[in-house]
Amino acid sequence: MGERVRETPDALAVREALTGRELSYRNLWELAGATATRLAALGIGPGAVVALDLDRGADLVVAALAVIRTGAGYLPVDGSAPADRVAVILSDSRAQAVLVGDGSARRSRAIHLPRAMPVLTVVRETEGGASSPAEPTDTAVFAPAVDVDEESPLCVGYTSGSTGVPKGVVVPHRAVRDLVSDPAAVGAITAADRVAQLANPAFDAFTWEVWGALTAGAPLIVLPTVVEVDLARWSGLLAYESISSALLTTSLFHMVSREAPGSLGCLRQLLVGGEQLDLAAAERVLAAGAPQTLLNIYGPTETTVFATAFACTQASLTGRRRVPVGTAVRRAQLHVLDDRMQPVPDGETGELYIGGPSVTKGYLHQPERTAHAYRELDGHGLVYRTGDLVRRLADGELEVVGRADRQVKLRGFRIELEEIEQAAVATGHAEAAFVEKLGEGHTARLVGAFLRPDRRAVPDTGAAGAGPAGRLAAALASRLPTYMLPALWLPLEDLPLGSTGKADRTRIRALLAEFADSAAQTAPGAAAPAADLSADPAASARTGSSAAEGAAHTVAVVWAELLGLPGPEALRPTDDFLGLGGNSILATQAAFRIAERLGTPVDPTDILLTPSLTALAAQLDGSVAADR
Repeated sequence: MGERVRETPDALAVREALTGRELSYRNLWELAGATATRLAALGIGPGAVVALDLDRGADLVVAALAVIRTGAGYLPVDGSAPADRVAVILSDSRAQAVLVGDGSARRSRAIHLPRAMPVLTVVRETEGGASSPAEPTDTAVFAPAVDVDEESPLCVGYTSGSTGVPKGVVVPHRAVRDLVSDPAAVGAITAADRVAQLANPAFDAFTWEVWGALTAGAPLIVLPTVVEVDLARWSGLLAYESISSALLTTSLFHMVSREAPGSLGCLRQLLVGGEQLDLAAAERVLAAGAPQTLLNIYGPTETTVFATAFACTQASLTGRRRVPVGTAVRRAQLHVLDDRMQPVPDGETGELYIGGPSVTKGYLHQPERTAHAYRELDGHGLVYRTGDLVRRLADGELEVVGRADRQVKLRGFRIELEEIEQAAVATGHAEAAFVEKLGEGHTARLVGAFLRPDRRAVPDTGAAGAGPAGRLAAALASRLPTYMLPALWLPLEDLPLGSTGKADRTRIRALLAEFADSAAQTAPGAAAPAADLSADPAASARTGSSAAEGAAHTVAVVWAELLGLPGPEALRPTDDFLGLGGNSILATQAAFRIAERLGTPVDPTDILLTPSLTALAAQLDGSVAADR
């Protein structure tokens, strides 16, 4: 970035697509320098951690660069996380300050955290256009104004933890340099690109988007998510902003592949990662007009965004039943080992260990967990134990076949099921809790079972309403981010035990599968239907039924399609989308399909927050009437 500031200071560095706000490389450098000066005045320097509690946008990029220029490491806060979880993360990280946006609503949340810490606002304008306190000295975007070691933390990213406490992955300068400094590497960004910024800053894809773009001298374009705007507008923005390089979570890619598979053809390269890529989804996009390069990437946060890649083409997918995660990229080293950390033959299943300069330093302030996950491998140095079971195919490509532990991936997020279970017990509404991921692809969801402390047989559907399950769900909502909340809870009066006297997880999983299937077949509504949701709009018109019933039928049909229900007749007027197992990705799909069929815009947020199907239908009916 330093070279770009010196040679082409007025070139575009960051643009917010919705607001039109733009920063040149000079603007970005000056604002980051002014913000870094504020931080340095507080004693922030090498070894410190500074939290970033800002929405996605230019201010967030300024904040991250400012922290790096002090020699400290930045910690992005998930804006959707409950305040209690943010407090736990900031306490564990021992953050020395919090950077917020000007007038940000989050500032009050930061101020009221249990541990007092300075709260600073990112500088949005420099006085009189003054130059930055320190001029750029080299070509790396992450060159701080003070000397730091290559092993110094550039950022810290928190992931779910099996002990019930999130763990902070310490990402050093060395690992980020390895990610973005080689223009010839697979997935590299060039100066000619326009890079989409789509990732939640707490998701490691943010590292590739921001530092990949700014290191290459490319403009970073902050786009809205498909929850903030409808899919048609989002797709249009890709083309309007001339986006050429992007990284999508697998769940988002799956949704786009079903609803608008041709919308990604404008891209030079598209990276997809976070979960197992569906073969049919990749084939749909390739058939509809694919990006020039479509990469299925893989890599835990501990190996700095991605360590493998597989180029998806019609030829490379021919004859496959599953999309591989590919081969090593950059200087990553892949080791498929057995329980004794010895190599297994090609074709056999083993656990994947990853070595090379992209491997991070471990977990912040947690040496025991670091020692368990980061190992020394004879002749290869430090490697990270991924917990993923893989096999190397005859053509050398790696294929993920499962997990060696109970960690799961859902909508791009890595989740330790034990963390949810321990949080449930900590609420006091469960004596014991068991959570499983059921389903695959867009229908995947978390479902839990819990042993009630009172042991009384209280009728309870397991939905997030009244009763023991509802109270547990409500208590967890203040402790865990939305993506970690089970869609359904099954109350248990007795704990199924195995022959050893321990909880029989196989039996519990079977009970959860039966429970989820039963909930999908019958729906959790409590009352008899007030309207026939299975009746089509034309039939409603012939019988004189209200237009809202026609909207209700459309909503019911779309919900049934997306949630795997047998048909609209399985739904009740009182059902709500979240209670049926919906999520933000599915809500976006639902909004797109309902809008197409009713001919009126639909906000995914309304689908998520409106308390019942009939309430949503009435709201949509009003919109249709207004459009007419």
